[in-house]
Parts: sequence; structure tokens; C-alpha cells
Amino acid sequence: MNAIEFPWLTAIILLPLVATLAIPLIPDKEGRTVRWYGLGVAFADFALMIYAFWYKYDFQSSTLQLVENYPWIPQLGLHWAVGVDGLSMPLLLLTGLINTLAIFAAWKVTTKPRLFYGLMLAMYSAQLGVFVAQDLLLFFLMWEIELVPVYLLISIWGGQNRRYAATKFILYTAAASIFILIAGFAMAFSGDTVTFDMAALGMKEYPKTLELLVYAGFLIAFGVKLPIFPLHTWLPDAHGEASAPGSMILAGVLLKMGGYALIRFNVEMLPNAHVTFAPVLAVLGVVNIVYGACCAFAQTNLKRRLAYSSIAHMGFVLIGIASYTELGISGAVLQMVSHGLIAASLFFLSGVTYDRTHTLMMDKMGGMAKVMPKTFALFTIGSMASLALPGMSGFVGELMVFLGIASSDVYSSSFKVVVVLLSAVGIILTPIYLLSMLRQVFYGEQSQELHLDAVISDVKPREIFITACLLLPIIGIGFYPKLATQTYDVKAVELAAHARQVLPVVAHQQPSSLYSRIFSTPTLATSQVESSINISE
Repeated sequence: MNAIEFPWLTAIILLPLVATLAIPLIPDKEGRTVRWYGLGVAFADFALMIYAFWYKYDFQSSTLQLVENYPWIPQLGLHWAVGVDGLSMPLLLLTGLINTLAIFAAWKVTTKPRLFYGLMLAMYSAQLGVFVAQDLLLFFLMWEIELVPVYLLISIWGGQNRRYAATKFILYTAAASIFILIAGFAMAFSGDTVTFDMAALGMKEYPKTLELLVYAGFLIAFGVKLPIFPLHTWLPDAHGEASAPGSMILAGVLLKMGGYALIRFNVEMLPNAHVTFAPVLAVLGVVNIVYGACCAFAQTNLKRRLAYSSIAHMGFVLIGIASYTELGISGAVLQMVSHGLIAASLFFLSGVTYDRTHTLMMDKMGGMAKVMPKTFALFTIGSMASLALPGMSGFVGELMVFLGIASSDVYSSSFKVVVVLLSAVGIILTPIYLLSMLRQVFYGEQSQELHLDAVISDVKPREIFITACLLLPIIGIGFYPKLATQTYDVKAVELAAHARQVLPVVAHQQPSSLYSRIFSTPTLATSQVESSINISE
């Protein structure tokens, strides 16, 4: 790194964290100054992010950019190594937008406001660190730091069963983190050199059994965060009890950390093991889609229904990762960005509804469209995006995943037919449970308990602004997907080629077995691989 170059990524990561140190010094009794301070810091960091990427980032390069590498704790081999590429850059922007809007959404927090905004900013920093870390220990450190603020935000500002939900969240995610540490150390100490540099780890040659075990460890760890069935049970409880800003960040950012890590570690760094596990990911994706959609039907709690909807939508990310095609991987990334925006808007609007009705039980609502027409309109737009209505970002992401897996020359025709048909069942179920949700909440007879006409008020300008900031990019990407895809297209091409290059070798080594039943004959550079094998023989 050039000594005179400004450390953009370090500044972006540390700005919210350092800003939390000044919060105890702010003279403020009611939290008004603190909330403006928190919003200002979050917006400044988001603006710094946009400036750095607009002027310093090359969209046509797939390599790491804005790289910084400083020795931190040399005795442990820990480096402050950060960098950004097409996989992490759009998720960084998503993180900046969601966190800034979540802080703005928490405008009415009056309980311990200093602690609340301090935790929000600290969590913001840790999330950014996860997406840019290029040192395995630094990645693990940022991954762990992010857990504590989420736990406290749920347990202090959550609902009636907040402590149970927060404890379940921390137990699941902390236990899963152990697998990151074990798998990471196994990679670091494998071979003749010990390193935690993620680029160096990706170039190492691992024994087959070790690589499969490491892949499985990462899959469990990141599968909890995504979440993947059956590691998902913490999510509906956490969403059901978290405040609206907490749910926005949970759905908008935290789940995307799991998807990002699966691509970064499992696909990019362990391509040989990915051949074995890719069909498993596709099957788990189908299970997520169908299971999440079916469970959503059974929920009478508004936020728990949306939580199971998130589980279903993350299934498309798994299928895209498993597709071995540029279109599928690009669709998986777009699905993460799209779902982050859609889920954040729906959970925010569910918070708006709760503020008016003081209930999340849909059977206790009804007839609210008459007294909250603007809220109904915004909720409908968000639901249409979630059910993948054409013209919305959700449609583009799911379509790319479908086309990616369907056009893959890696899998057998029968396997692709089963995956596509079962996934289509989930797509059919999604509008049913979302439209029934709108019907129960906004139509029908008014609940006698709510006294809607006397008490309730429609969405206010601040709330309209927050929702609009989420819905506008959803519609923009829906009509012009290149707004998002141009940021990572080159990286998606590289990832697909990197994952596919090992397929002919595996086909040569495993001419029979489960591989031959699920995979078709790869068409990628087979003659080159066979010639290299002949030379070695």
C-alpha cells in the first residue's frame, strides 16, 4: 500500500466504533442529542463509503481493491488486512444503508438511549469488518464482536419474551462460531507454512478428507447465520421479539453475512470440497424454500410470518451458490441485496403497525386499510416485491437463480428438473401467505379491542422517508438490474470459472459413484485437464 494513500476501508470500519466513545460525554438527558449524533455518524460513514467506491473503486476489476495490510499482533500472526471486491462491495453499501435507516427508525427510543445508539454504531462497525476482512483471525474477531450488540439489543429493547429469544440467538451463533475457529485453524496449520491470510489459504493444497471436514465446519457455522434448515430455529424467535430497528438489521444484514461467507470461504477457498457439497446445498435450498413457505402459513404473528419468509428466500441463495454458473452466482448475490432491502422495509412497516396497535397478532387486527391507507399502500408494495412481482428486484434475483441452475451443464437433467419444480412450489406458496397476511391485517372487520378510529394514525413523514429509501432501489433494480449487477458481474464470472475448473479433475478421479448420477459430464476445458493428467503420468 502506498504510504500516502488514505486508508479508506479502515476509516469506514472504525468511524462508527470510535464515535461511540464520545456518546457518554454528550450532555443529553432525554436522548434527543444522542439520536441526532448517532444518525449523523451513520450517515457520514455511509457517505464516506459511497465517495470511496465512486472515485477509488474499479468496477471492471475482480481483484481486491483499496487493500490495506498492517501488522497488528505479530506474535499471533494477526494482521489488520482489509480489502474489497465485487462480492463484498454491494453488501457493504447495503450494510451502510440499512444501518443508517435503522438508526433513523429508532427515533422514539427513550430507554437508555446512550447505550442503544452506542450498540448500534458498534454493531455497524463489526458488520463492515466482516465484509472486508482478509485475515481469518480478523474475520473471526469481527464476526464475534457483532454478536454482543445484537444480543443486548434484543434482550433490553425487545418484546415480552426477549430474554429467551436473545439467549437462543447467542447460544446458536456463539456455538456455530466455534466451527469457524476450528476449521480456520485447520486450514492455517495445514502444510508447511502457517498463515491466516485468506488469499494464501485459498491457494493451499489440502488433503481431501481435511478439505471436506473444513467445508462441513464452515457450512454449519455460516448455515446458522444464513439460516439453513435445520439450523434456523433461532431466527423466528429473534425476529418475533426484536424491535423494528433490530429486525431490520437482522434480516437486512446479518443473514447476508452467512451467504457472503459461504461464497467467500466454501466456494472460493475450498473448490474441491464444493464439488461434493454443491448438490447438498441445492437440496438444502429447496428444503428452505418449501419449508419456510409452509411454516409461514402457520404463523399468526406478523413478524414471525415475515421471518419464515426470509428463511424461504435464503433458499434461492443456496441454489445460486450451488449452480456453478455465472448467472446463478450473480443471482445469489442479487437475491441477498434484494432481500436485504425488501425484508428491512417489511419489518420496519410491521414495527409501524405495532406502534399503532400494540399487537403483532394478525387475528387481532383487521380493517386497518381504512384508517391507515398509506401504510397499507407501502406494505402492499413491499409484499409485492417479496413475492417476486415483475418490475421488482425480487423477481430479477429469483429469475437469475432459476435460469442459472436450469442452464447449468454440470448437473444431470433429472436433478435440475427436481430442484426447479420443487423450488417453483415455494414460489407459488409465497404470494398466498403474503396476500393472506395483507388480507388479515388490512381488510375484514375492525377489531373491537383496537379502537382504530379513535386512536390510530397513519404513517408519518419520517416513516414514509425511511420506507421510500428502501422501496426506491427495489423498484429501480427491478426495472434496471444493472444498477446492482454491474458492481459484481466481473467477480461472479471469476467465481464461476474458479469453481468449475476442478470439475473435470473430479470427474476423472471419480468416474462412477453418486457424482455420475447427479452431475453430467462437465464441458469445461476437459481436453486441457486430460492432457495435464497424461503428462503427469
